Amino acid sequence: MIEIIPAIDLIEGKCVRLLQGNYMQKTIYNENPLEVAKEFEAAGIKRLHLVDLDGAKVGEIRNLPVLEKIASQTSLTIDFGGGVTNSNDFQSVLNAGAKYVAIGSVAVKQADVFSGWIKLFGADKILLGTDVKNKKLAVSAWTETTDVDIFDFLEEKIKQGINTVFSTDISKDGMLVGPAFDLYAELHQRFSGLNIIASGGVSKLEDVYALEKAGCFGVIIGKAIYEGRITLKQLSEFIYL
Repeated sequence: MIEIIPAIDLIEGKCVRLLQGNYMQKTIYNENPLEVAKEFEAAGIKRLHLVDLDGAKVGEIRNLPVLEKIASQTSLTIDFGGGVTNSNDFQSVLNAGAKYVAIGSVAVKQADVFSGWIKLFGADKILLGTDVKNKKLAVSAWTETTDVDIFDFLEEKIKQGINTVFSTDISKDGMLVGPAFDLYAELHQRFSGLNIIASGGVSKLEDVYALEKAGCFGVIIGKAIYEGRITLKQLSEFIYL
């Protein structure tokens, strides 16, 4: 069964969502992320995707206190990403209570550093993020598109031990137009042993069923929950209580 992973995106300690990664188009949904996390937990949710958008933009963790608060006051299994640029950052995220560190840009731009983290912390502590536009990777909080093909990239990382990846089609994120089903189906076909977490574009419950059918291990949902297009009650059938 597909795992439901709500997202909390953070700017200045508040729960927000951006439109296609545009920092100029943000909506504040709640000024208290802990309150949101507790609502998820009360609904039976087990996982949380926590993103430090400030950190992703400036290359320096900015919202670690929010992680510490949620990790210490809920039992959610948290992955945290945004602004992790060195081993000390990585360790501080784990120390603050995250089970996984979500890494995207560094894996693309500093392959040696990323390989070092796999050796130092273990591949099982890393949730690899692959943000794409036309199957090419985008980095630095989506402000920069590369010529790196997602399939070539993943082939290399899987050889290094990575077994779980979340992938966002930037053109879909925050648009509520449906996920990149073709991309996920192709990823599942090419890498059958890889745990693929879909992210971006989910707008209705049917999308979750379709992603499960496409072979996705999990799905990250943000805006659709915050805007009431999918309720936590509707998601209950996917949640192990």
